[in-house]
Amino acid sequence: MRTAVIGASGYSGGELLRLLAGHPDFEVMAISAHSNAGEDVMAIHPFLHSYSGRKFIDVGSIDWNEIDFAFLALPHGESAKIAQEIPQNVKIVDLGADFRLEDPLMWKKYYGGDHSGTWTYGLPELFREQIVVQKRVANPGCYATAITLSIAPMSEYIENDIVVVAASGTTGAGRSAKINLLGSEVMGSLTTYKFGGVHQHTPEIEQALKNATGIDPKISFTPILAPMPRGILATISAKLTKAISTEEAHEFFSRFFKNEDCVTVLPLGQMPQTSAVYGTNRVHIQVACDARTQRLTISTAIDNLGKGAAGQAIQNANLMCGFPESTGLSA
Repeated sequence: MRTAVIGASGYSGGELLRLLAGHPDFEVMAISAHSNAGEDVMAIHPFLHSYSGRKFIDVGSIDWNEIDFAFLALPHGESAKIAQEIPQNVKIVDLGADFRLEDPLMWKKYYGGDHSGTWTYGLPELFREQIVVQKRVANPGCYATAITLSIAPMSEYIENDIVVVAASGTTGAGRSAKINLLGSEVMGSLTTYKFGGVHQHTPEIEQALKNATGIDPKISFTPILAPMPRGILATISAKLTKAISTEEAHEFFSRFFKNEDCVTVLPLGQMPQTSAVYGTNRVHIQVACDARTQRLTISTAIDNLGKGAAGQAIQNANLMCGFPESTGLSA
């Protein structure tokens, strides 16, 4: 597949290039970054030695007749502008939010501006059958991936009022310079942000769970900025509708993800940690039931640039193109 990466100067774009360099079925023909057009790729991503001598180009200079597949790794609101210029025969995975939400009112409330439409939601573990026949797929958000996969296996055994606290590394905020993301501001400190249910992944999680399981959940989500570059650790808690032991819950999760290459339900007693999924497309999950309060608690770790962005985008691309799902993701 002759491939274009649009928005390749960002963190997700760089991770896409890293993974595609080792993929046997995707050849990167065009590396686009509007503000960095003309610069060497290694000037922005010095670890990408296989792209030595390659330069970023402007998206307007891409000949789409020479491209089979495009990854869009752009800020919210930018993907829709580019997508409408790409021929219909070119398959696309959009890593941004532009085509994730079905409800225009939710888009306006959480993102603002005009709603661009909806593409198939690219969470393979829940929507694989829809993804394989599509030419346009919306890659899920990083928090949304971790939280949705945590809730789906036992959705019928919990009440719909679900509490989530999740911490993310600073790459989740993008590469634009911000004072609050400077190393001297972040190191040695934790802080909540988008406090009080206003994080943009909230309606996405509720929509995905409703479409996958039929429940109509209400997510109370508090995100935390963690003093590390990458990784997400999510803790999800919900009231059980019937008495279930930790061992039973663990068995539910193990059966649900039994055939999933990218999801591991850890042995009881072993906890997810972000360092264990760093640079991978893996999801690590652990569960527990509190008999005293009758609550289910799930702990989940992913790499926000891996399963939360570039890794999952390639997982979706593999499905769309008929390649084995984990091709290029063995690391």
